[in-house]
Amino acid sequence: MKKFLLPLLFLFLFLAESLFVQFFPGNVFGGKVIVPHFLFAALVFLTIFTGKKQGIIYAAIFGMIFDIVYVEIIGIYFFLFPFICYIVTKIMHSMQSNIIIAFLVSIFAIALLEIGVYEMNFLIHVTDLDFMGFLNLRFYPTLILNAVFVLIFGYPLKRRFEKYADALRDE
Repeated sequence: MKKFLLPLLFLFLFLAESLFVQFFPGNVFGGKVIVPHFLFAALVFLTIFTGKKQGIIYAAIFGMIFDIVYVEIIGIYFFLFPFICYIVTKIMHSMQSNIIIAFLVSIFAIALLEIGVYEMNFLIHVTDLDFMGFLNLRFYPTLILNAVFVLIFGYPLKRRFEKYADALRDE
């Protein structure tokens, strides 16, 4: 039963992002585009507190699911989720795995994800929004929302993933 808790947690976060967008439309936030990355923040925490292998595998799986369900172009999130989780593992080699560093690294990872998605969409002409417009309309509000999410749920995620890492070591 315990081995199904982690995929269920990620599935719940995947659905929570959709529900957040459904119940908090853009006009509530003054016309700003706010994108929840709850699933990705949890994937970054998994990568930090459990390990590279688990983080990248789950990132690839949920990146593909994210592409299939939400995006017209398959591959953007399937590539970016595991790639950024890999970058997180390289960053964490030189830092301690505590909650403050995890918070900062997860916000950095979400920023990389947002910029990567914007640049890909700009490159293939899905958007014609200039970079400064992107920063003001979508980037800063998205970082604020996800920082609040990580502040609230970071510690419970850390504890859950540390227990999961201990269970993996005991097997």
